[in-house]
Amino acid sequence: MPNETNTPKLEGSELAELSRRTLDHYQVDAQQFWEGTRGHDVSQNIEALLDAIGGDGPHRILDFGCGPGRDLRDFIDRGHVATGLEGTESFVQMAREFSGAEVWHQNFLELDLPDATFDGVFANASLFHVPAQELPRVLRELRHCLRAGGVLFASNPRGDNDEGWNRGRYGAYHGFDRWRDFAIGAGFEEIRHYYRPAGRPRDQQPWLASLWRRPG
Repeated sequence: MPNETNTPKLEGSELAELSRRTLDHYQVDAQQFWEGTRGHDVSQNIEALLDAIGGDGPHRILDFGCGPGRDLRDFIDRGHVATGLEGTESFVQMAREFSGAEVWHQNFLELDLPDATFDGVFANASLFHVPAQELPRVLRELRHCLRAGGVLFASNPRGDNDEGWNRGRYGAYHGFDRWRDFAIGAGFEEIRHYYRPAGRPRDQQPWLASLWRRPG
């Protein structure tokens, strides 16, 4: 099991409150967030997931925390069958309109996912909003929604295994060793990891990207 942080255990009401406040932050700034991120190039991450899945597809992809739908549309434009999942109501509507895809409105801490359905889960800048104490359960739920051999991609801002409030959002910031412990503990097999943006010194690469396979 991963080593514990110094963060006190969060009770049910506290988890509900931090989730509500984080979602409210995105809801209020939804249009500004979309304008600030719609031009971001994460093709390296999309291609890493598709390469790990292998084959020509089309693949069934769950875009976990799809936001306004930028990457969801990219998957569809590449010929894949993509479904979005998002907790912020405004983003759900934006993503449906922008991508034309099905988008599920679900809180990350209250997931209702089908079993063994997806070839890949694309969790780009989303899972860091899950408190560390809840992460084992959420990762297991994501593993169960993958078919045998399916792949989870996760990209999160890296840190020193700390968590708390940052500019109105709750986040947990893990180093690779701790993140690996969580993923392996949830039943995944390691594929590889890398840091972003590419081509910069490590201290200028704030994003940790990793790929994990459901055995089978």
